[in-house]
Amino acid sequence: MKENKYDDVTFFNQYSKMPRSVDGLKAAGEWHIFQQMLPDLKDKRVLDLGCGFGWHCRYAIERGAREVIGVDISERMLQEAKKNTGSASIQYMRMPIEDIDFPANSFDVVFSSLAFHYIESFEAICDKVNRCIASGGDFVFSVEHPAFTSNEKQDWYYDEQGRRMFWPIDRYFDEGIRNTRFLGEDVMKYHKTLTTYVNTLIKSGFQITGLIEPEPEADLLNSIPEMKDELRRPMFLLVSATKK
Repeated sequence: MKENKYDDVTFFNQYSKMPRSVDGLKAAGEWHIFQQMLPDLKDKRVLDLGCGFGWHCRYAIERGAREVIGVDISERMLQEAKKNTGSASIQYMRMPIEDIDFPANSFDVVFSSLAFHYIESFEAICDKVNRCIASGGDFVFSVEHPAFTSNEKQDWYYDEQGRRMFWPIDRYFDEGIRNTRFLGEDVMKYHKTLTTYVNTLIKSGFQITGLIEPEPEADLLNSIPEMKDELRRPMFLLVSATKK
């Protein structure tokens, strides 16, 4: 099922107010690690799956990429991306990530930020990326951590005084749909185990070069008191791989 929540006016307006929507990559808690995992982008052909507002696409061009294609299901997201993009080397395409069908050897780098937990079949995505990426090409992505997605409520367990007691992990090995709440709206996500992410990449012909569960930057820990709770459980999983 391909859900397009971001074209819902109410949801989109709420998402547009988030720090990472307003301030871009510097406001994304995992960006300081994701950036380090990216390869040299100079003269590379780049595909961004789930490009949203186009922040990563523009970053790639700023780092010397030859051309970039950003794919997203949301027309509203792409309108915002186009409005803030001045480079003719970036092309935005509206389609579900599941529907990509690029020719072999189309890209040198494929990356995706926090999109694959909205996709039912990670195997299908890996197979499609493997087909369209050049031999030796780089595949880098971030997702919500399986310890995070297993919890359907995606919230802490609180005591009677409203204090955060612990982060529940439930039905971890029961992969599939989680009906969650995000920005006050019902949002459908797909929980996958760490085993599924890792073994699917390997079986699809990739060699894993990095796997990181990032901690918040020190500046965020010092400036936002509640950020210290992010050290109590992983929220993101970042993976880099190359096509063998």
